[in-house]
Amino acid sequence: MFYEIRRYQVRPGLRDEWVRYMEDTVIPFQVERGMSVTASFVDEEDPDGYVWIRRFEDEQERAALYANVYQSDRWRNELDPKVKSFLLVDRIEVTRVVPTPNSGLR
Repeated sequence: MFYEIRRYQVRPGLRDEWVRYMEDTVIPFQVERGMSVTASFVDEEDPDGYVWIRRFEDEQERAALYANVYQSDRWRNELDPKVKSFLLVDRIEVTRVVPTPNSGLR
């Protein structure tokens, strides 16, 4: 099992609108398509920072879920263009982490 920690820079002044879009549209869509979204956060020290975490059992599941979400017509035609209008896409950072043996996220 592993997690993806995804850090985004939202275009200045749009973070509140971005959070609403994530929570009302993007996260429910991804969960509906099988993703396990663990949490989402705003950065307390960066007014344009946003972080969210997704969980995967293994690389095979991650690849299948990525295809199920990102190859869908709705993602390509509706959600992806909107997401890109909010984010500085060249500043997206993704870190994969594995919980330690005694982690509460195991």
